Amino acid sequence: MAPHHVTERNQQAMRSHLRRRLRPGPVTGGLALAALVAGVVPGTTFASEAAGSAEAQAIGVALTSSETGADNYALAPEGVPLKAKTTGDVAKVEFYADSKLLATDSKAPFEGEWKNAPEGQYSITAKAYDKDGKPVGSHPSLVNVLEKPAVIASPVARQVKQGGETTVGIKLSAKPSSDVRVTLERASGTKDISAAKSELTFTPENWDRVQQVPVNSADTTGDLAKAVFKATAAGHDAGTVPVQEISPQASEYQQDFLDLYNKINDPSSGYYRTFNGLKVPYHAIETLIVEAPDHGHETTSEAFSYYLWLESEYGRITEDWGPFNDAWASLEEFAIPGTEDQPTNGAYDASKPATYAPEHPSPTEYPAKLDSGVSVGQDPIAAELKSAYGTDEIYGMHWLLDVDNTYGFGFCGDGDTAPAFINTFQRGSQESVWETVTQPSCDTFAHGGENGFLDLFTDDASYAKQWKYTNAPDADARAVQVAYQAKKYAEEQGKAGEVADVVDNAVKMGDYLRYAMFDKYFKKIGNCTSPSCPAGSGKDSAHYLMSWYYAWGGANQDAQYPWAWRIGDGAAHQGYQNPMAAYALAEDPDMKPKSSSGQADWAKSLDRQLEFLQWLQSSEGGIAGGATNSWDGQYASPPSNASTFYGMYYDYQPVWHDPPSNRWFGFQVWGIQRTAELYAETGDERAGKIMDKWVDWALENSTIDGSGDYQIPSDLEWSGQPDTWNASNPGSNSGLHVEVLNHTNDVGVAASFAKTLLYYAAGSGDAEAREAGEGLLDGMLAHKDDLGIAIPEVRKDYNRFEVTSGEDKLYIPNGWTGTMPNGDEINSDSTFLSIRSFYESDPDFPKVQQYLNGGSAPEFTYHRYWAQTEIATAFAAHDALFG
Repeated sequence: MAPHHVTERNQQAMRSHLRRRLRPGPVTGGLALAALVAGVVPGTTFASEAAGSAEAQAIGVALTSSETGADNYALAPEGVPLKAKTTGDVAKVEFYADSKLLATDSKAPFEGEWKNAPEGQYSITAKAYDKDGKPVGSHPSLVNVLEKPAVIASPVARQVKQGGETTVGIKLSAKPSSDVRVTLERASGTKDISAAKSELTFTPENWDRVQQVPVNSADTTGDLAKAVFKATAAGHDAGTVPVQEISPQASEYQQDFLDLYNKINDPSSGYYRTFNGLKVPYHAIETLIVEAPDHGHETTSEAFSYYLWLESEYGRITEDWGPFNDAWASLEEFAIPGTEDQPTNGAYDASKPATYAPEHPSPTEYPAKLDSGVSVGQDPIAAELKSAYGTDEIYGMHWLLDVDNTYGFGFCGDGDTAPAFINTFQRGSQESVWETVTQPSCDTFAHGGENGFLDLFTDDASYAKQWKYTNAPDADARAVQVAYQAKKYAEEQGKAGEVADVVDNAVKMGDYLRYAMFDKYFKKIGNCTSPSCPAGSGKDSAHYLMSWYYAWGGANQDAQYPWAWRIGDGAAHQGYQNPMAAYALAEDPDMKPKSSSGQADWAKSLDRQLEFLQWLQSSEGGIAGGATNSWDGQYASPPSNASTFYGMYYDYQPVWHDPPSNRWFGFQVWGIQRTAELYAETGDERAGKIMDKWVDWALENSTIDGSGDYQIPSDLEWSGQPDTWNASNPGSNSGLHVEVLNHTNDVGVAASFAKTLLYYAAGSGDAEAREAGEGLLDGMLAHKDDLGIAIPEVRKDYNRFEVTSGEDKLYIPNGWTGTMPNGDEINSDSTFLSIRSFYESDPDFPKVQQYLNGGSAPEFTYHRYWAQTEIATAFAAHDALFG
């Protein structure tokens, strides 16, 4: 789920001209030699095949491959037809690259042409319309547009045990007019790794069939080495593939990691999209998926942090840190707003960080009125951060991006640029993803209503074009945690210098992450029960926990009178705490923040986070929700008997209520894994005591036998409350209880659970915990498929696609009207689906429509990026701890 925040108001009118950030250019031209069928979802799937009803089976469409292009490759100089295969009575077909219309054809066979495409990778789809104008779409296909034909070497990387053998695959990107001779040679690296063949021949008949070449490692001892092989041919760009040695004693779990790593990195799997040579992970391979992100081809800062974790473990195993550095480069380029994205920070006034606006429990109570009469505290870290890093900019990730520009906002309203920063959640604790209005992070009033989207959220006398970003501290803290792991692994290999730049940047990110330690409006922590409670000064507005978000924003860069704002958050959720990141920033001399008080703040945060988890631990062992300094997000009066933690009030469901925020067992294992890792790393007795009780509870409520039928907790219910915190004499929490309502074999949560158990076992020597962790690893392997490890799931909540009345309906105030970039109208009659009409043409939507028509709930098998990388790194964790 995402954070909520309000925007600072502007006092003066602004000009609207924008300079766009330097990013991959918009889609403006043509595709050639495209084999469009091999895409994000492999194979040609017609919408009618999955429809499930006669009505839904009326028409279908799929992209078809030309006879001249291979896989996902195309040649820019040549205009080659786009082709679609259809079923039923189709009136027209449109072809798209991202949200950009390329061509339209109203007569079968449905074809189009896209000329002069710039080099790069694009998400291509076809959309068919029946005679009534109802659309059905194809699965997307990621197409690489090349300037010239290329030799394709695969996989992205190959591993070989010392003294062992593997293979690399070679083929061509496009059909040649005559035979092509490909030469394969070692371009760099050790001579101990050699290829069995040096020449291959491809003909106009076999050019797209992979020829496998054996590659051998002659060495059986010594340091792990790497060789890069280059495949060249006249008139073709060369293809390269690195072959990395791994230990001949590599464990089976290490091999499981590498197998899944290679699946995730296989371009045909569709986990990533590439921009200017940098990979951006999708939230999921599949497009039709609604959870925290409201579309599968969005991505999150969480996904970027898992990308970093995946490559950290790859670096540990292979001693190749290039992919790890590339992961940070992608994170920095796309997830951290650049100068053009946050241009007016120089106008920020740390003595007046933001204008107060109350949060409200229900979206129906929005927009929230800005109130400059409520006192706000001082920002105590802005000046020291500027002094340390020489900039007014914030170095933190924004939580949500539209990778394919599906919505069409682009960069600051340009409509074209991908990826694009977007936001959803912004209207109080009851606003589920189904009740959000997706909006651009840079609102220039190009879309939405008269004031863009701003007056859906805040009530003010006038509105100014502006930018605004929201950080999810869980993701940034994970990035710091992973950078510490990578530093440690690289030091053991004598390669610390290879990751030093990333570690420095992670420390910088951690320095800025301290904004998550402060009350939203920098009010004093403790006993704040009305908006008139005291404003903070110095550090008395810091709770030193990881809150749900921090946010920052400002005026359009061409504002006549620039301004900027920053806010923290007074609500802290147990699942976001990361004592491992706090330990790294507080205790490792190589990760000491540059700011004058950063290290001291993180040292205090380490202690405070462990106290927090102890305070929230139930009588049974599960960790309860959290605490807030601002009840209901408006400094309201909490229940009279509410227990407190340093003056903050206990909340079993902090931040959001639909569903209750601490119901999901995943938040138990996400959060507690970091405590287990701290325990394994340091032997901290406080962490060990928390883990002893938590592990006993979790295992008592699980069935793990090494098979794919394992059962672990799913939904949790909480009752009672913790004792008011007394640091010198903590209570027993005998009145705080948790009940496990049901169970699951969800693979992502199971991987997080396994990782937690393994770290705990490494720290404690607990054989039962290790055996259970291994049982989960083995059980997950029973659910392997061509794309990763996944299980089917039934989505009963998809009935909320089209809620037309009641408290679950999307709320738009009466009289408010606007449009989404694709023309979808926004008004009081709008639903989740009506402002996201692109879902109606998703090839999987007929299953949802059948459900909306009264049928059974649809079943999907999702390949979420975070889950696949969590599984892979769980295998790697076992190898690191016990291998």
